[in-house]
Amino acid sequence: MADLRLAVVANPRKFDDVEVPRAQILLQCEKAGLDEPLWFESGKKDQGRSKAKKAIKQGATVVAVLGGDGTVRGVASALVGTKVALGILPGGTGNLVARNLKIPVDDLAEALRIVIDGRDHHIDVGRVRFDHDDEEMFLVMAGMGLDGEAMAKANKTVKSAVGWPAYLVSGVAGMFRAGFGASLSTPDQRPVIQHAASVIVGNCGTLTGGIELMPDARLDDGKLDAVVMSPHGVFGWVALIGAVATRERGGHRRLVRRVSHKITVVCDELVEAQLDGDAVGKRSGFKAWVEPDALKVRVDG
Repeated sequence: MADLRLAVVANPRKFDDVEVPRAQILLQCEKAGLDEPLWFESGKKDQGRSKAKKAIKQGATVVAVLGGDGTVRGVASALVGTKVALGILPGGTGNLVARNLKIPVDDLAEALRIVIDGRDHHIDVGRVRFDHDDEEMFLVMAGMGLDGEAMAKANKTVKSAVGWPAYLVSGVAGMFRAGFGASLSTPDQRPVIQHAASVIVGNCGTLTGGIELMPDARLDDGKLDAVVMSPHGVFGWVALIGAVATRERGGHRRLVRRVSHKITVVCDELVEAQLDGDAVGKRSGFKAWVEPDALKVRVDG
């Protein structure tokens, strides 16, 4: 990409020493004949959004994220609707955007090669409004229940030490709680009303470890996929996990699926919620909708 002007927005909190990956990026860009990339470090407040805007003003044609899904979402929110492409240099816990785009999560050099030599591809973004909060964007999933609780209670020290299994540790404790009443509705299908452990709406469907929670979900299909998980006791969880493992597209009475461009979730109590792996606190529901082909990303050519 001869006219590529690269900027990198790094989350320094994801690295013991962010200068180590920075040096690798500088060297690889030099070998590729590129100018030294613009370099920004994200703050906690806006997860890189303001830095991405600065990069655009300074002439960047690709803004690459060196960090996790939260920073990817922050940077992407500034690039939606522009001609500037998003690049991904995975450095987080889940790295679900990278996994769904088939970008290697443990090979910085290969991920940077895709940023430099890959092709542009347009993907959808999800939009969501929890309760009466401001509208937010998501690339992966918005959810309530067990997944939100796992994100909220994951120990930061454990996350730093072992990565995504920290979510399993925090999630197991909530697997046998009573759950909550939930209604999921779309404009064109009958509603799902269940006593649920978790309700998730996704723009893509692959989780860490290659688990396909929503096997038909795609980042570029113009739709959102949803699951309502309603296990009851140990055998209910066994049946649900089996349905996920075997990629039962038709669903299961403990795993109900829906697909639509607009999805509304209402709960009968306040429930822990999450957005692209970040806990957002307890909420009573949300409305989600899709914005097709809204974001340009770099993928392997």
